[in-house]
Amino acid sequence: MDQALEKKRIYPQERWGISPPGKREPNVKSVNACVDVVLSGVKLLQALGLSPGNGKDHSELHSRNDLEEAFVHFMGKGAAAERFFSDKETFHDIAQVASEFPEAQHYVGGNAALIGQKFAANSDLKVLLCGPVGPKLHELLDDNVFVPPESLQEVDEFHLILEYQAGEEWDQLKAPHANRFIFSHDLSNGAMNMLEVFVSSLEEFQPDLVVLSGLHMMEGQSKEFQRKRLLEVVTSISDIPTGVPVHLELASMTNKELMSTIVHQQVFPAVTSLGLNEQELLFLSQSASGPHSSLSSWNGVPDVGVVSDILFWILKEHGKSESRASDLSRIHFHTLAYHILATVDGHWANQLAAVAAGARVAATQACATETIDTRRVSLKAPHEFMTSRLEAGSRVVLNPNEPVVEWHREGVSFHFTPVLVCKDPVRTVGLGDAISAEGLFYSEVHPHL
Repeated sequence: MDQALEKKRIYPQERWGISPPGKREPNVKSVNACVDVVLSGVKLLQALGLSPGNGKDHSELHSRNDLEEAFVHFMGKGAAAERFFSDKETFHDIAQVASEFPEAQHYVGGNAALIGQKFAANSDLKVLLCGPVGPKLHELLDDNVFVPPESLQEVDEFHLILEYQAGEEWDQLKAPHANRFIFSHDLSNGAMNMLEVFVSSLEEFQPDLVVLSGLHMMEGQSKEFQRKRLLEVVTSISDIPTGVPVHLELASMTNKELMSTIVHQQVFPAVTSLGLNEQELLFLSQSASGPHSSLSSWNGVPDVGVVSDILFWILKEHGKSESRASDLSRIHFHTLAYHILATVDGHWANQLAAVAAGARVAATQACATETIDTRRVSLKAPHEFMTSRLEAGSRVVLNPNEPVVEWHREGVSFHFTPVLVCKDPVRTVGLGDAISAEGLFYSEVHPHL
């Protein structure tokens, strides 16, 4: 995999088809930010005096009991999830306990901010972050991340990240995989308060790539607000100069109507690229009446053929084509065991290196190592799979010497790679964002086709 990356790596000025060397440093613009408070979910709930009962999903959390039920539900599945906590006072009480926890750690949070932070690790990239930035977040940001004065605020938006390890037990509950449960009472990101700051800074910053996220945070808002703000998001995207790719990072959602609106009412056609995981992909299909939408949940490792069918449907129904006014031409799908990069033919290059880079960072960041330590990782991807469950797909048997598999379907190319999964992850939050950032970093776009 490392050899593939070395051979195919694209230098910064060539990434995204931007200006040649010597003109200026590439600029990346990110929208959405917060502070993540990361700690053991079981220990926090124990400190709050809670004990595990019957797990139950809640689309929105209203109380400590709702928190306990939702955490138990997702820990039992080993699945990631994110929920809005509606009661401001109760959330602040829980956040106070969490922040003062001896083992609690504070990190940059928000999908777009995390992607921007990952880009900023490269000294030849400059990042502008348009999100609610309080004093703690400002302190945590990389020096290459610039914040417009209008984005600064006196108080941080905190998101609580409750992590658990693979095999971790809480009474009778046992987690099959390491993962995390996220919740917040975040009104600034939910109201997309920095949208106007984003628009006003476009001309001066001149981005070469725009990263958007936080649409899921609108679940705590009224339907009328959601509809109005989404239209304003689309208008803002239309102000971005032609040829500048726009990547939208999705996150956990429970509101099918909101997701359907995002898919159908111009948001998908307005962006160039999507990043999402298995929970978000299935929820998207369920919300927009896509293929395999009758599937209630994944059973273990998501079936590659099912995932491939849904990715194909998104690009064929909502993606770029001669008969449709849409810019969407790329989807980077990531789940624990494998990743797939699906692209509309003729618009992207270097997919092999991009998907391999995402898989590599998933292993190194989870284990907190510079390179992949083979003693600390395992292979959970299927050794063979079908490329489709709806059509006569081909059967693929993985070759360890060429781990990236490529196949094509009606003008869409698929690049699949297994992931070497960290056996004892140091941190799971932000992995999806690191994967998307690395995939974008190695991607080459043909903006004028």
